[in-house]
Amino acid sequence: MRPSKARQPSNIDVQVGSRIKMRRAMLGISQTRLAESLGITFQQVQKYEKGLNRVSASRLSQMAEVLGVSISYFFEAERPSGVFNAGALATDDDLMFFLSTPEGLALNRAFGRIEDAKLRRQLSSLVNAIAEAGVFEHVAEASYRFADGDLAEVG
Repeated sequence: MRPSKARQPSNIDVQVGSRIKMRRAMLGISQTRLAESLGITFQQVQKYEKGLNRVSASRLSQMAEVLGVSISYFFEAERPSGVFNAGALATDDDLMFFLSTPEGLALNRAFGRIEDAKLRRQLSSLVNAIAEAGVFEHVAEASYRFADGDLAEVG
């Protein structure tokens, strides 16, 4: 008898799982909440997200509906992990990739909590100016520093 080998997830299973996780995170939905919407356990959602279990066509259709995307969303090409060119956000795909990063999610969520429309416009202008300058050092030279994740004026 042959020793059994654990099945390695296929690349497409991993990609589909990654896209499920990314969309769920973008919507701020917990694994438990998604699982309840699908009538499965959160452990099953975890296995789908890791690519350990394959998602059936009917389940994928159900997930697409719950997550508000088309089925093709789960099969769209994704960049290799860690590959991100901030200077080249030119397409919706680039924007979606950025929003799937921890920094993109955190920035988007924090920005969404700012109620003052004028302040949001000012912050947007500041970020655009920093991006156009091409370097973050310009902000540091303007007597600002990051302290515990918050931008604070020095001295």
